[in-house]
Amino acid sequence: MPVHRSGVTRLHVYTAVAAVLLGLFSLPGAAAADEPSPGAPPRGSAHMGMGVIAHDGQDGVPTRRSTQTEGVDVSSHQGDVAWGTLWSSGVKWAYVKATEGTYYTNPYHPQQYNGSYDVGMIRGSYHFATPDTSSGAAQADYFVDRGGAWSADGRTLPGAVDMEWNPYGDDCYGKSQSAMVHWIGDFLDQYRARTGRDAVIYTSASWWKLCTGDYAGFASAHPLWVARYASTVGELPAGWGTYTMWQYTSSGPTVGDHNRFNGTLDRLRDLALG
Repeated sequence: MPVHRSGVTRLHVYTAVAAVLLGLFSLPGAAAADEPSPGAPPRGSAHMGMGVIAHDGQDGVPTRRSTQTEGVDVSSHQGDVAWGTLWSSGVKWAYVKATEGTYYTNPYHPQQYNGSYDVGMIRGSYHFATPDTSSGAAQADYFVDRGGAWSADGRTLPGAVDMEWNPYGDDCYGKSQSAMVHWIGDFLDQYRARTGRDAVIYTSASWWKLCTGDYAGFASAHPLWVARYASTVGELPAGWGTYTMWQYTSSGPTVGDHNRFNGTLDRLRDLALG
C-alpha cells in the first residue's frame, strides 16, 4: 500500500505541474511575439513606408533636380510591374521587397527584381525587419538566402533593411532603445559578413528618434534612405549629414512609392559597384 500511495502522489504532482505549465502558455502575456495585434494586417503584408503618412503626414513633393536620379520601390502589392513604362518615364533604379522576418518571401520578387534589371535599371532588394520575431542575424541570413545577396556587376545595389513603424503592434516592436540598436547592429554585421557590403538603412527621422534614441553609430558606414513625404527632406536621423536616397511620396505614377537618389546615375553605379 505505501507503494501505491507513492504512485498516486507522483501522478498528482505531474498532473499539477502540467496544468500550471499549460496555464502559463495560455496567459495573454505569454502569446508569441509574432502574433499581430487585433485588427492588424496579416504577417507578410508589410511594405516600405506604410506607416509614414499616419505618423509624419505628407506635405507636397520636391521639384525635379538634374543632379538626382529617380527610383521606385515595390512589393507584392504591385504584382507584376510594368517596368518598361517606368523606364520610359525616367525611373532608373528600383528596390524590391524580398523578405520579411524569417517567415515571408515575396512571390513576385523574380518578376520585379529581374524585370527591372532587364529594362536597364540598377536594382536591389530590401528586407522588412520585424525585430520582435527573431534575431537580427537570423533575419539577415534569411534575406541573403532569398534574394538579398549582392553581386559586383555594377547593376546590383547593396541590400536595404527597412526599419520603420510596426504595422502589427507596438511601434518599436516591444524593444527598448538599446535593445533595438543591438538588433539593428546584429543584422548589419551579419549582412556584411555574408555579402561583403554594408546594408542601406531605410527609416524615418521620427521612428529612429523614438525607437533607437537617435543613435548615431551606424551613420559612418551605412547609406541612409530616409522617408519623408514632403517638398523638402527635413530633419535627418542623428549621425547622417546627408541622405543617399529619399522616399518622397507613396502616390507616384505607375507605382506609388517614388524615391530620389541623391546624385547622378554615375554615382548610383558607383554605389552598386561598392
